[in-house]
Amino acid sequence: MIAFRHQTLLQELSLRLSVTDHCQMRCRYCVPSLDGDMCRQTNILTYEEIVTLVRCLQERFDLRKLRITGGEPLVRPGLERLIGEVSALGIPDLALTTNGIRLPQLARTLKKAGLRRVNISLDSLSPDTFRSLTGSAALRQVIEGIDAALACDLRPVKLNMVVVGGVNDAEAGELLDFALRRGCELRFIELMPIGPGRRLFETGFVSSEALRLQLEKTFEFSALETTLGSSARRYRVSGAGACTGSAGFISACSNPFCHDCTRLRVTADGRLLGCLARQSGYGVRELLKSPDPAAIERVVRRAFSEKRSDLTFTQHTAMASIGG
Repeated sequence: MIAFRHQTLLQELSLRLSVTDHCQMRCRYCVPSLDGDMCRQTNILTYEEIVTLVRCLQERFDLRKLRITGGEPLVRPGLERLIGEVSALGIPDLALTTNGIRLPQLARTLKKAGLRRVNISLDSLSPDTFRSLTGSAALRQVIEGIDAALACDLRPVKLNMVVVGGVNDAEAGELLDFALRRGCELRFIELMPIGPGRRLFETGFVSSEALRLQLEKTFEFSALETTLGSSARRYRVSGAGACTGSAGFISACSNPFCHDCTRLRVTADGRLLGCLARQSGYGVRELLKSPDPAAIERVVRRAFSEKRSDLTFTQHTAMASIGG
């Protein structure tokens, strides 16, 4: 029965592929404080190796969803070339997760290269809180990046808010209103005890249910149908006046979606992970030097079988080094 379920989920395979673990921000739940913990750029997968891997997964598993991640993927030079090459393979859903800082300059180029949509991190609209959480004063550039993505039709634009109790949770309503007014979908992400996030988790964790109950004092929520492999539980949301749209809650701790998770992750240095919560992984770089599709398929199936079966997190690596 488990093997059958894995086979069914593999038919909806979704790949999160990190191209770097470097980032201009130092988010307290994501990035180690020291640059020495990051990959050297000489140790990361080349664009050629990445294209080879994507092509293999597409042929063996009919890969239909690919999200380019980091760190911050837009700090890696020439990313539009990679976007163009994987887009030419015919991946139907080609997306990018970004902090948004470089989107004002690059959004149109990425769209022209074949990028379909973006997820943008936005944890606060308060400059002080934003700086406290991210170590950056780039809030204005991030908002300009959101507007740039909307202007060149990189839709749907999804905004990711990692909710940290006592830090930004009181801003959830303001952020939701901001997203609805711009036609974006805001996803509230539970803080996870991964990497630096462990230090915040004991006092900073806020469950999705508690947050939704707080928001229901101002907004009306009606549940939307959940699709196979979706990490977010989505709702139609009505706000003040005629402002409506959708929002999602990603509840990796309080209400996990592991039973129908279709995601695999590849780190910037070529380690394949079947589960964000698990420390184990498999190196694929050697398999890409003289591509062996059968060997790559075996590794993918092995990694996929190691998805979380309980609520524990054994992953200690920083999120930026995993690829979210």
